[in-house]
Amino acid sequence: MTKVYVFDTYAKTTGGRIMHFDVVIAENVPEKALKYAKDWLDSLGEHGAYLAPENCAYCHSSDDVPPPMQQAIAENGYAIFKLEGCPK
Repeated sequence: MTKVYVFDTYAKTTGGRIMHFDVVIAENVPEKALKYAKDWLDSLGEHGAYLAPENCAYCHSSDDVPPPMQQAIAENGYAIFKLEGCPK
């Protein structure tokens, strides 16, 4: 994997908590980043979380991808980098 694209993402849970995280994918396709963000939220049981397209925005690309993130992208199509308000 030579380059990844990072989408800065904010979601509001049904309980009112804000979750801030990055969606990291292998191509610069905002629709995929948004879908993967929703998939990840669903996997946490946050099925009703509010996530607008403008809250999942491309922020930068990187050539420096840690091995665990490369593996997650290879297996799932995406990796999540947790920032604020996300479960440990």
